[in-house]
Amino acid sequence: MSTQVTKSIIPSSTVTRDLRDLDKKTDNIYESLVVISKRANQIAVDLKEELNGKLAEFATTNDNLEEVFENREQIEISKHYERLPKPTLVAMDDFLNDKVYFRNPSKEKEEE
Repeated sequence: MSTQVTKSIIPSSTVTRDLRDLDKKTDNIYESLVVISKRANQIAVDLKEELNGKLAEFATTNDNLEEVFENREQIEISKHYERLPKPTLVAMDDFLNDKVYFRNPSKEKEEE
């Protein structure tokens, strides 16, 4: 499962947020932060697996002249992932734009 991160839409630096925007969907700022943090962890794990998979293609036990070229490719791949927005920013964007499904079972029990 590949996490698609669109660099142009999500800012790559810190953005000041209005806390009132964060608790609109859950009525609780802390619950919203838990949802965002869990989503950020999912994104981080997916990106790490994807990066490790790409870098594993370069794993060799032989020392040869092609290693220099492969190292450049590895560096370029690593730089690409470093330039992507951080998982917390992607998770925040997903949450604010209703791209995350979440539920609270304890709230569902109370409503019944």
